[in-house]
Amino acid sequence: MNINTQATTPFEGQKPGTSGLRKKVKVFQQPGYLENFVQSVFDSIGDFQGQTLVVGGDGRFFNPEAIQIIINMAAANGFARVLVGQNGILSTPAASCVIRKYGAFGGLILSASHNPAGPDEDFGIKYNIANGGPAPEKITDAIYAKTENINAYKTLATPIHVDLSQQAISQVAEMSVEVIDSVSDYAELMQSLFDFDAIRTLLASDFRMCFDAMHAVTGPYAKVILQDMLGASTDSLINCTPLEDFGGGHPDPNLTYAKELVDILYGEHAPDFGAASDGDGDRNMILGKHFFVTPSDSLAILAANAKTAPAYKAGIAGIARSMPTSGAADRVADALGLDCYETPTGWKFFGNLMDSDKVTLCGEESFGTGSNHVREKDGLWAVLFWLNILAVRGQSVENIVTEHWKKFGRNYYSRHDYEAVPTDAANQVMEHVRGQFKSLQGSILAGRKIQTCDDFSYTDPVDQSVSNNQGIRILFEDGSRIIFRLSGTGTQGATIRLYLESYEGDVSKQGMDAQDALADLIIASESISKLQHFTNRSKPTVIT
Repeated sequence: MNINTQATTPFEGQKPGTSGLRKKVKVFQQPGYLENFVQSVFDSIGDFQGQTLVVGGDGRFFNPEAIQIIINMAAANGFARVLVGQNGILSTPAASCVIRKYGAFGGLILSASHNPAGPDEDFGIKYNIANGGPAPEKITDAIYAKTENINAYKTLATPIHVDLSQQAISQVAEMSVEVIDSVSDYAELMQSLFDFDAIRTLLASDFRMCFDAMHAVTGPYAKVILQDMLGASTDSLINCTPLEDFGGGHPDPNLTYAKELVDILYGEHAPDFGAASDGDGDRNMILGKHFFVTPSDSLAILAANAKTAPAYKAGIAGIARSMPTSGAADRVADALGLDCYETPTGWKFFGNLMDSDKVTLCGEESFGTGSNHVREKDGLWAVLFWLNILAVRGQSVENIVTEHWKKFGRNYYSRHDYEAVPTDAANQVMEHVRGQFKSLQGSILAGRKIQTCDDFSYTDPVDQSVSNNQGIRILFEDGSRIIFRLSGTGTQGATIRLYLESYEGDVSKQGMDAQDALADLIIASESISKLQHFTNRSKPTVIT
């Protein structure tokens, strides 16, 4: 094999985040930049000689070029086989499925998730381990350490270009490259989990739905599963052709960025059910006719109705939620006699819990839900689960949710995002809140008594690893919460996420608008943080 060891320079402290490395496309296009990260991964993950690597992405700009670079580097570094999605396409949950099904050593997923795409927008790459899930901190820390002192990477001296447009097996030096169907393995898995006959009957009735792929990766998956396998009409699927710039949109399935879908579901002739997924297919938004389902409620309702789906008919082992996610799932777990785990934000924290059979369903308030069928959150899985529930229960989305509130109570909940805040200003907000911990303890705020204030810390119940400083919590005696957290999913500045929650068990008071119900906590959060003062922002970028 003709290997070229190319001299290079370190990243100079540009630390990959918890979701891998995300930067502007032009940063990745710098000579050696992508190669540095890929070689740092290969140098940090152990002995993979003779093993299989899975590669794919969300189809965003620079994906095809990046995949060719990775294939040549994988050959030079000693992988025996690469499985790559046709046209370079693999949704993040589908990549997890493929890694697990074929016993791969791991995979490289090319995506910046829900961030915009295009020549002047974002690109990302992350490594997933053999269980199909994101690399744990001990591996991401090792990768980062390597990026700081890397001085060379390996690739083929004469690059070999692989045709990704056709399913075929070819040779790159001594390594086999198999271009696989991007959808079939994932579709087969979905069919094993849900009652496709019941969903097919539902979609053949007068029931109407709309699924928005937001010109991102789930389009091909929706066409095969929802349309071809389940009989959804062609006009019930919108924006299902993946585009390298996602059609100029922001493929984040929330009430702000999925405006086209929201307008349809809140319009005069609204369908019965609406859903959207994000750039790489791991997030989801669920809507009924003139009705929005919060991600926190969605997790709780899926757990409460899990036995409607064949895969979960025998019951679930437990539930896990990220700390900022509302306590709605906790109430279901308590009623079912199940454990409910509160973890930091980041799907990798669910991996140990699922691998040790402690939990079956997991969820994050950032529109991510999933189960132990893969080790990633899974947008289309959540859509199919909701369709399964609707098919079995024969009720509207709104009726299912309001009945759930009557039984378990309603956790009024909202997230306010302040995006692209200068990093210094964002840190000032967090430090200002931390500086008030002692004075806030036991005081009255928004008519409620504060029980405690802290920086959330998590000890993994499986491997005892500790993760500190995962978000600031203001916890009230009545169960209400105000949470401040910095998010690392963007590529510019910082995103401050403010989470607000208040529980209401009185059925007569469960019909309020969430922002109205949380108004006193919203005012209190500003008085605590001086967020608008430090950021010079008069309102959030996004409210969900």
